[in-house]
Amino acid sequence: MPELPEVQTTATSLSPLLGQRLQRVEVFAPKLRWAIPQDLTNLHAHTLSDVQRRAKYLILTFAPSDINTPTTTIAKQLLVHLGMSGSLQQHPAGFAKRKHDHVIWHFDHGNGEHSQLHYHDPRRFGMVLWLDDYRDKLLTPLGIEPLDAAFNGAYLWQIIHGGKRPSTRPIKSVIMNQRVVVGVGNIYATEALFITRIHPLTPANRLTLAQLDALAAQIQTVLRAAIAKGGSTLRDFTVADGKTGYFQQTLNVYGKVGEPCPVCQTPIEQVKIEQRTSAFCPYCQPLDGQTPH
Repeated sequence: MPELPEVQTTATSLSPLLGQRLQRVEVFAPKLRWAIPQDLTNLHAHTLSDVQRRAKYLILTFAPSDINTPTTTIAKQLLVHLGMSGSLQQHPAGFAKRKHDHVIWHFDHGNGEHSQLHYHDPRRFGMVLWLDDYRDKLLTPLGIEPLDAAFNGAYLWQIIHGGKRPSTRPIKSVIMNQRVVVGVGNIYATEALFITRIHPLTPANRLTLAQLDALAAQIQTVLRAAIAKGGSTLRDFTVADGKTGYFQQTLNVYGKVGEPCPVCQTPIEQVKIEQRTSAFCPYCQPLDGQTPH
């Protein structure tokens, strides 16, 4: 599944389309996870004016560009989620529709050049929706962005200890809870926990403020490094320009069960936490919290 770095990379890769005018929009599927609005075709004569990321969602803003459009017409915003296997891919004009292309936006660059943006999703778990229809349902409940300055050990401490009772949930479950902090997927949570030498099953309330500070900092470091490398291409993730990410080449433990730990050479093990497999080093990340010798 594309995670925060992959979605941010996708958002950045769409920058060549900013300011470009839509000729038309084609919708080829009635629904993905939810029904695709058939009135997406009304976006013709709009210009892509902004692309933002919120959690693992993309927000595409289209502003009226037709001189005959009333100035009182407000911009329209699409909420796009890539699901398990989705991607937004830019192609030259005339590029043939493929089997799993469900929406195609046709752009006129105004200089005789044209291009197409394809929403491609073999498993059809993604979304293309009007933002105003789903903002409260999908975005309002979300937690803090992990790259915000306010995401730190003190924030995690308050989440863990701020209720009637301190949370005893595994720390990995806490940092992957989208209502706590968004976009920290399995790959990046696994890697941050390894770097901070915290076992993924450690009850959250057993961690010190210093450990939580270190964990929050490493989550940010890992995410920034992944964004810089274009995300992780583990299956078929690509961005709008067709490039794939290569952060997976730097992974320490994710996907390496049975291989030697890069620090101590102990074989990497795995444990299932809430239906997700988590890799860890039993020596570098002891569950009892004792620092390895």
